[in-house]
Amino acid sequence: MNKPFTKSPQTASAFDVMKVRADFPILAREVHGKPLVYLDSAASAQKPRQVIDAITRAYGHDYANVHRGAYYLSETATAAYEAAREKVRGFINAGDVREIVFTKGATEAINLVAAAWGRAFIKAGDEIVITAVEHHSNIVPWQLLRDATGCILKIAPVEPDGSIDLNKFAAAVGPKTKLIAIAHVSNVLGTVLPVAAIADMAHAVGAKLLLDGCQGIVHEAVDVQTLGCDFYVFSGHKLYGPTGIGILWARHELLEAMPPYQGGGDMIDSVTFAKTTWAPPPAKFEAGTPPIVQAIGLGAAIDYLNTLDREAVSAHEHALLRHAMTSLAQIPGLKLIGTAPGKASVQSFVMDGAHPHDLATVLDRSGVCVRAGHHCAQPLMEILGVSATTRASFALYNTMAEVDALVTALRRAQEVLL
Repeated sequence: MNKPFTKSPQTASAFDVMKVRADFPILAREVHGKPLVYLDSAASAQKPRQVIDAITRAYGHDYANVHRGAYYLSETATAAYEAAREKVRGFINAGDVREIVFTKGATEAINLVAAAWGRAFIKAGDEIVITAVEHHSNIVPWQLLRDATGCILKIAPVEPDGSIDLNKFAAAVGPKTKLIAIAHVSNVLGTVLPVAAIADMAHAVGAKLLLDGCQGIVHEAVDVQTLGCDFYVFSGHKLYGPTGIGILWARHELLEAMPPYQGGGDMIDSVTFAKTTWAPPPAKFEAGTPPIVQAIGLGAAIDYLNTLDREAVSAHEHALLRHAMTSLAQIPGLKLIGTAPGKASVQSFVMDGAHPHDLATVLDRSGVCVRAGHHCAQPLMEILGVSATTRASFALYNTMAEVDALVTALRRAQEVLL
């Protein structure tokens, strides 16, 4: 399930992007007197009206704290909150709703695994393998665990085109490997990592596999039962849902074996001054008042995506990427960063004589929103030999005309900056 959807001209033409765009109110606005061209969905996607309405309704009509109140509003909010958990379970085809843990984001989900599972099962001399393409959120928690336990952090290399050589990756895996933690899809390069083969490597040496799915789940259908991973994390705000909500999926037996990440209300079975016992998963990992409305909003985003043909969405996004790569490559002095085969619709680039931040600032005057910087991947930037890149990321609501607008704006920016 780590391969992109099959793409065909018929599938791509069946996708009505203008109908989809009508669901996103912000796309109708102007910036600096120009139509908004939003190409930063890899950082945070825009929200459809269905999600906005669900959040407004939850706050304005059905709000109360969950799990604790014996009154109608609390029961209604609890039902909606737990219904969102079931929607997530179905969306990733988890086998049990108890395997879905709500967090405040993917970063917290990875930190939860590092702090709870890692400190319980990783010891000095054990090895954790990550890749050179990782987001800081999938680097720093393992560094903290390394510093606390004396384990060893190993880095699998990346190829010049942004791909991962499985032979080189295999060289980093051995009998001391206890965890492999990798991106499903690179947020900088768009590379779709060969997660099925890596899952086999992990399990062959008795290691667990964690996938950072923040980009993967946006661009691919995810089935955690067939991916072969043991942990899968993602954030709601990249999946057309609200900020402040993320997901940790983990096999139930792992959650059962893990100690709590935080202590407080709702994660306990019984509390005395002498001893506290824990509630079963997922409550054990959801201390305190949870992100109630955020979870409901994520559930609405999943409902929205379930109304779309995901294969057609993928075909549309890949068509946008192909057009962008071809068009950008024709701009003199512009270099594409990340050209691995089968990549997702994320494209970084650099332009001779123009700092990425200056480039993004000039593009903004044309209404074009792109990301500039190290994209929370400073080690990767060092390997690539650049301090930063400009990144355009394409989502289901983007159009070919917006790709053309990016190219036109870049050519104008060259006249301004060079």
